[in-house]
Amino acid sequence: MLISGTERKNIKPGVRVNIIQKPHQRTGQLTEGIVKDILTKSPVHHRGIKVRLENGIIGRVQEVLE
Repeated sequence: MLISGTERKNIKPGVRVNIIQKPHQRTGQLTEGIVKDILTKSPVHHRGIKVRLENGIIGRVQEVLE
């Protein structure tokens, strides 16, 4: 089951997610990783909540994996 990455309440540190990095927005290439920090302050963002993964990559959450 996939959970949307546009709502901050769905995302917590330690959760596995697929993100899209800024340079990959045109291609739609996703990167999987574990959330370290949540960078978006607002409760909802239409393009996805911005996060930093444990490996340091920053991007917007496209889907939360369970």
